[in-house]
Amino acid sequence: MTSREPSEKELSAETDRLFEHGLSDLGYTDQDLERCARLTWKINSLKKSQQAVIPAHVYQRAEIIHGVADFIGDSYKLSKLCSETKARKIVFCGVRFMAETAKILNPEKEVLLPALEAGCSLSESITAADVRQVKAKHPGAPVVTYINTSADVKAESDVIVTSANAPQIMKKLYAKHDKIVFLPDEMMGANLAKALDKKLGKELITWKGRCIVHDNFDASSVALYRKMYPGVKILAHSECSPGLVSVVDMIGGTGDMMKFVEKSKAPSYMLVTECGLGDLARTKFPGKVFVPMCRLCPYMKATGLEQILRVMEKPSPTHRIELPADIIAKARKPIERMFELSEDTVKL
Repeated sequence: MTSREPSEKELSAETDRLFEHGLSDLGYTDQDLERCARLTWKINSLKKSQQAVIPAHVYQRAEIIHGVADFIGDSYKLSKLCSETKARKIVFCGVRFMAETAKILNPEKEVLLPALEAGCSLSESITAADVRQVKAKHPGAPVVTYINTSADVKAESDVIVTSANAPQIMKKLYAKHDKIVFLPDEMMGANLAKALDKKLGKELITWKGRCIVHDNFDASSVALYRKMYPGVKILAHSECSPGLVSVVDMIGGTGDMMKFVEKSKAPSYMLVTECGLGDLARTKFPGKVFVPMCRLCPYMKATGLEQILRVMEKPSPTHRIELPADIIAKARKPIERMFELSEDTVKL
């Protein structure tokens, strides 16, 4: 299904809409805005005719977030909203494990991943066979798995967590268990062990996975930035190293970081995570000052408007997320367990 070209009036209105969302403040030129507007207009037109919805992670490009996304958020929010959508088609603007999660929660819907190269170093650091080996070494210990993992790995897990809800959920699990296996992010595992006052390697078993974005931040530069920007609030993602986490003002997921910025009145903020969150923060809080200290994720930035339009006009089998029925059934249970424990609907 090929979309028609917008009229001059329609294109002008769409360009103005993108401008009003603050894209020009992020460095988009008039030519950039018109190019994006032509694509966003076509994509939004196709969404209506195809009964499609576009979820976008906060690390996605600004033209996707402000141009075509129906809902925006971190991994937890997107997984929750995908489970509730009534759309017939989901075009996921994120990385593969996120699209797989959407398929797990919506097995009857068509789920498309626009960029095939949108993988994840953390997700690729562990396999289902690895999880089975860890479980054999630590029988009886609940396997708590970070959402940044494949469907196969989720299917071998007891509970899925995100950076935002991991401390809350694991605290509940420790009420009944002396030992927990946390996979696959060793940095986050170390941060959780400290936050929960648990011994690494004994009470909290971790894996060796790391995020290529958050693994590269250096704690040594924090003191310099504090001198350069007096009163700056430095917020770090919980995938960062324990050394960095120990010298910042707040640690958490992307949703936690945005809430902190919204409620705080600091002279400036530094968001130590992928650059997309900083772009979103600057457009959402135009009156606040943000100090740049971020890294681009090549996987998150693999998706562009052109890929979204192409997959909606001419979807190929390789772009469709397909999972075996038994994997969907097994992986859905720990995700639903996350929803339950996050929302206090059950107690251990």
